[in-house]
Parts: sequence; C-alpha cells; structure tokens
Amino acid sequence: MGRVIFHGHSCVELTASDGTRLLIDPFLSGNPMADVGPEHFHDRLDYLLLTHGHGDHIGDAWAILEKTGATLVATYEMVTYAQEVQGVENAHPMHIGGGWDFPFGRVKLTPAIHGGKIDGDGAEAYTTIPAGLLITVDGTAIYHAGDTALTRDMQLLRGQVDIALVPIGDNFTMGPQDAARAIAMVAPRIAVPIHYGTFDLVDVDPARFTAAVGDAAEVKILAPGEKLEF
Repeated sequence: MGRVIFHGHSCVELTASDGTRLLIDPFLSGNPMADVGPEHFHDRLDYLLLTHGHGDHIGDAWAILEKTGATLVATYEMVTYAQEVQGVENAHPMHIGGGWDFPFGRVKLTPAIHGGKIDGDGAEAYTTIPAGLLITVDGTAIYHAGDTALTRDMQLLRGQVDIALVPIGDNFTMGPQDAARAIAMVAPRIAVPIHYGTFDLVDVDPARFTAAVGDAAEVKILAPGEKLEF
C-alpha cells in the first residue's frame, strides 16, 4: 500500500508499496509548519521532485540531494542549474507536457501559472517556468499542482487523477474558491489542500476549501505528519 505524507506548506512525501520514497518541494528548515527536518530523509530517498524555483519550494533540496544521492526530477532549466551550480550528480530533466516512465511509475509535468525565478546563489543566468506534477505510483494518479492560479488547462486532467493536492493559500496562488473550481474541473476522488497557514499572507482556514468543494470530491485536510494511504 502506498502513502501520501504531508510535511507542511507544499512539501509532500510519497512512498510506494515497494518502499520507493519520493519527496516533493522540501521546504523544511525555516518552515514553521514542518513536522520533520531534512535529516528525516537521510536514511533513504530515491527521488526528489521540484515544481519550481522559489525558496519555499526548493528549501533543503540541495543538501538532501548531496546527502542521499537521490535523483532530482524537475524542468530542464532547474536540472541544469542543479548540475552546473549545485553539483547535483543524479538528475532527470523534463518539461511541461512531457512524461517519463520511472521504475516506480510515471511522472508528467503539467502547466502551472506562477513565477519562474530560481532562488539561489549563482542562479542569475537561469530561468524556468513552474510546473505541476502528475505522478502515478502503484496505479494511483496523484496530482501536485505546485503553485498556480486557476487555469482552464486543468480540465484536461479530468478523469486522470485520483488524489489532487492543490494550493489554497490565496495571495500567491489560488484561494479556496478557485481551488474548489480546480477540483470541479479535475474531478479527483480525494482533494487535499496545501500551501496555506505557513505565513500570514497565506493564513487561510481550510474549512473554506472543504465547504467550497462540496460533493465534488472527498476533502482530506492533513496536518503535518499525517498520512493518506492509497
């Protein structure tokens, strides 16, 4: 049985039934919501996935990759920066609309509307665009929307998603109402709110999201450290 574990903000861990461990957007150090630190993954991490380059998503990525040797999966520009500046050895570059079959399952990068800056030393020569992640593990399709506004492109995912992780914090991303409209477009079985409550500017009550979703999906509000089995 696979698991989704929420670690606060947009950091999500996926564990496949065979033990393969994936980590998305590892903002842990300096994250007041995080239930674990980067050392939690030092015993084993197989893949680290990044939706975009902002500091509250890259977080501890470089330190974790150096310690674990995990494979980075991100846009071509993010991977290029990671290899040329951060010295990351294991990486798989992708881009929007492309998919790849990995040993654990499949990853496809989906459109996201947000900023493209890469926060980090030496990143001035690099730029990218943000992405969402459609990850299939153990036959379950998990959509991590990353940081994004509501977009009609989400309609193209309808019928392809079992679990949708969507930002609801407003100000920088979708708010509860737009996130609920995204869920109506995608039509997953389960909807999980992310990217809220970490800072004052995204301090949104997730109950507003639950109410707005209504019967369009089953909403699971995960506290940091809480898991959802699939």
